[in-house]
Amino acid sequence: MNTKTINAAVENAPTSTKWTYQDFSWVLSLFGTAVGAGVLFLPIKAGAGGFWPLVILALIAMPMIWLAHKGLARFVLSAKNPNADITDTVEEHFGKTGATIITFAYFFAIYPIVLIYGVGITNTVDSFLVNQLGFESIPRWLLSGALISLMTCGVIFGKELMLKVTSLMVYPLVFILLALSIFLIPEWNTSMAEVTPNWAEMPKIIWLAIPIIVFSFNHSPIISQFAKEQRRVYGENAVKKTDMITGGAATMLMAFVMFFVFSVVLSLTPEQLGEAQAQNISVLSYLANIHSSPMISYLGPIVAFAAITSSYFGHFLGAHEGLVGLVKSRSKASETRANKISLLFIVLTTWVISIINPSILGMIESMGAPMIAAILFIMPIYAMRKVPAMAKFKTSTFAQIFTAICGVAAITSVIYGSF
Repeated sequence: MNTKTINAAVENAPTSTKWTYQDFSWVLSLFGTAVGAGVLFLPIKAGAGGFWPLVILALIAMPMIWLAHKGLARFVLSAKNPNADITDTVEEHFGKTGATIITFAYFFAIYPIVLIYGVGITNTVDSFLVNQLGFESIPRWLLSGALISLMTCGVIFGKELMLKVTSLMVYPLVFILLALSIFLIPEWNTSMAEVTPNWAEMPKIIWLAIPIIVFSFNHSPIISQFAKEQRRVYGENAVKKTDMITGGAATMLMAFVMFFVFSVVLSLTPEQLGEAQAQNISVLSYLANIHSSPMISYLGPIVAFAAITSSYFGHFLGAHEGLVGLVKSRSKASETRANKISLLFIVLTTWVISIINPSILGMIESMGAPMIAAILFIMPIYAMRKVPAMAKFKTSTFAQIFTAICGVAAITSVIYGSF
């Protein structure tokens, strides 16, 4: 695209900030990217500190998620090339070394999530077989190997079909989560609210819960393509649209997901949340094990299975693509060889971790959230302060400070928790 064509496109770009059907479609896409298996573990961690810390987390989650994703979209929009994605933008602003670092960071932000889902799917199916169907536990090495192999084969041999299926699964999943949230209302009790909060410990409780918020509401993987499309349609006016749509997605996430979190937390006691964490299963699997209702007993594990499977497909593709790029850049391996090496590495390590069965919440906090926070919260704010091309894309000083604090809090809480 030459300069005259770009200038003409910018001059003729729509300037309206009114909502359109396409805007709402993008809101749903961002929402669908965020809603995955992380949401199923969110009530366990977010509710562990008690009711009042959960209220404070809900209040800060909305601006935290919106400002971070808005900043990342603006970062992508700051590239000179209108067709640039986030990798191109990083290379433009920070050079090839910076691009290499970000590629590593992206891989290590996505790869641990694949490991998390390997553990999650094994525990979900094992719990369902034992508690709902009354079977004996299948040896863990065999169950995990079979499940990971089946999901991986689905990705390799039916990629297009799997992508269509997983994209379609998002909306029934959201509907069922909403239905379960409403269904649990009669079970609400005051046990959580009756726990006297330790106000001196409150900041620490909130600080340590920030990584799970970052992980559960993250929709950064789609932001690059989203920002590119808004720039193609709206030109210089794209920033208004990205701000508006990311705000809509954040609002929708808060309305649906936090309602689910509060409904689950209010229907359980602090001791039950502790049991769910100790059993290393999603909150839906735990609810299925303690409720006699057929709806929850069978629908809960099925929803958990669907959420984890759909998340596994997307993250496996991202991790595999990232690792192939790293292998090729660091060796003389051919495309075919790099593909095989990357595939074997991811499958075998996911299988080993699934057999070991580490804490899923621990993995989210120690492996997934820090890299996401660095890319989503820290990098755009750093660029706003240091990169001249980001000058006109700066958010307010308050927004920058708030976003940076949340990013640093997510990273430092993991460091603190490791000691």
